[in-house]
Amino acid sequence: MKEKTIDYVLRATWMAVSKMYNEEAGKAGSTMATGFALLSIDPEKGTPSTSLGPKMGMEATSLSRILKSMEEKGLIIRKRNPKDGRSVLLYLTDFGKEMRDFSKGVVLQFDEAVKGAISEEELKTFIKVANTIMDLISNKQIYKQEINSK
Repeated sequence: MKEKTIDYVLRATWMAVSKMYNEEAGKAGSTMATGFALLSIDPEKGTPSTSLGPKMGMEATSLSRILKSMEEKGLIIRKRNPKDGRSVLLYLTDFGKEMRDFSKGVVLQFDEAVKGAISEEELKTFIKVANTIMDLISNKQIYKQEINSK
């Protein structure tokens, strides 16, 4: 049997996790992306809309669709930033806070299930490997760009 690549294992695992989260979110009429956004918004102080995209690793166009949907569902409200009138702060509504708690519970339940099935040492190794992969990518150590000097 042919060995699976690291890329395949990462993609297949993330796709399974994503599908699982979307199924759970669907039970509450939501999506994984909405749950992730809810968890990324400070429930007390609000969050600047401009900092949400980088926090979530999303492009502005995808994020604006999610935020529009969240606003339509009554999960968030937008208010001008009192410190900078050019920017907008996102606040969770009471319903948004309820859904945030639901999302948090789903994530924590996943964490507990994984921690119950994997030893602490294996989990530390997994996190170390994942961090190493992220470092290799962020430091451009995988596909080094060569500059052609003519």
